[in-house]
Amino acid sequence: MAEHGYDADVAIIGYGPSGVAAANALGSYGVSAVALERDADIYPRARAVTVSDWTMRCLQSVGLAEASAKDMDVTAGLRWVTYDGTEIFNLTFPAGQLGYPMSYAIYQPLLEQTLRDGVARFPEVEVRYGVEVESVEQDADGVTVTSRDLASGEKRTTRARYALACDGGSSITRKQIGVELQGDTVPVRWIVIDAKVKRWWPNRHILTFWSDSARPVVDIALGRGNHRWEIPLGPDETDADFDTEDKVWPLLEDLGVSRADIDIHQWAFYSHNIRMADRWRVGRVFLVGDAGHLMPPWAGAGMQSGIRDSFNISWKLREVLAGRMEGAVLDTYQAERQPNVAFFTEVAIGLGKIIKQELTPEEQAAMAPPEGEEPPPPPILLPPFYVAGWLRGAPTPDSAIGKMIPQPLAANERGVILPLDELLGTDFVLLGDGVDPSTLLTADERAGWDALGARYVAVRSADQGTEGDDEVVDIEGSLLAWMRGFGVRAIAVRPDKFVAAADTFGLAVPA
Repeated sequence: MAEHGYDADVAIIGYGPSGVAAANALGSYGVSAVALERDADIYPRARAVTVSDWTMRCLQSVGLAEASAKDMDVTAGLRWVTYDGTEIFNLTFPAGQLGYPMSYAIYQPLLEQTLRDGVARFPEVEVRYGVEVESVEQDADGVTVTSRDLASGEKRTTRARYALACDGGSSITRKQIGVELQGDTVPVRWIVIDAKVKRWWPNRHILTFWSDSARPVVDIALGRGNHRWEIPLGPDETDADFDTEDKVWPLLEDLGVSRADIDIHQWAFYSHNIRMADRWRVGRVFLVGDAGHLMPPWAGAGMQSGIRDSFNISWKLREVLAGRMEGAVLDTYQAERQPNVAFFTEVAIGLGKIIKQELTPEEQAAMAPPEGEEPPPPPILLPPFYVAGWLRGAPTPDSAIGKMIPQPLAANERGVILPLDELLGTDFVLLGDGVDPSTLLTADERAGWDALGARYVAVRSADQGTEGDDEVVDIEGSLLAWMRGFGVRAIAVRPDKFVAAADTFGLAVPA
């Protein structure tokens, strides 16, 4: 619980996907938080359309992956086709290594409801609806958030040690701390049409990008029998041209969709932004999700990036608040997350060029592999990685440093079989290939990890027996194969399952 003089350890400003993800993460760690949100009802429009295995692993860490998956459908694949039926490119998702299918189709309001329900498990987290944040002030010891009750007009201050600005692209908090989003808004306006499926049509389950320079379309199945189309307006079209359902229907009929196939239940208009804040931390306030970055939708990574931001900053706040790590570790939040968000933004821009048939001849040539060679995996399929941050050693492509470990089925020494993360928990853990990793540490290295409450776990293969009281058996063999592929015998794994250190670069706690 927060110490005397504070209402909570962390104030969460905004309670959309990023805010509710942070509330779950902090609550699961026993960190007290107060969330402040204007709207009690979940935003009804399904803005995000997908989550990946990385995001599912985040949800797993707070016990919500299974509940969330009930409202999702596994994505069969992607395809890019022209209006005459020519397939430009297709992509089938491989099995992946993180313990989940690589991609799911979601219905965002249902996912947010599951996350809100999850927060109710944590008495440390208080959620205040119907309040509007008016000011955010900070000093050397904490943050004071002033909010106004929309019903009564009463003003109230909330005192916390830190604040997370999860209040979206128009973030008042970002303005209060003097940070601006830098970048552009794409001038083209898009209509987003959501519908309920009445009957199946051919290949409805395959996420389809209708590639066309004039009218490209995103055609995507959402969870729970919902479907969406995202269609750009022409240069001579405005929102007013589609102010009734009868005016919207011709857009879908051009794609071969009829009233017998679907019922339209809502539509809205959006402009795509490519913007990012240069500072994600000012003192004790951190920008999270859309408050710090906005990207086009083509990679399906906007909402997910905000959720990943939340989990990244939350475990670091836990360690600082517990006194196990110095406050400087919070600077690694931007160092880790900003390059990752920039990566997905560039992926989104590149996919958008394919969809809109805007690739230059040089870009098309760069996509083609040399004759006789297999094309590299698309960037969107790369396993999660960080290029800088709370890491020891070089996070290069051929290094385990900065990469997320696989999650196979594993067993503990008593023979209980579970996904690996269920056995490792959310604390620091050192893993050794067939060896107790503590035996590979110097006295100083051991003292450093002991101070962080780390566990030391030997990983055995399925054809070996366990020897100690805290070991895991890699039943599928993928974790040991992954470690050996990078030439490491022991790794230090962070609470978010990224490798912080390995014996190849030294196993001391990162500075």
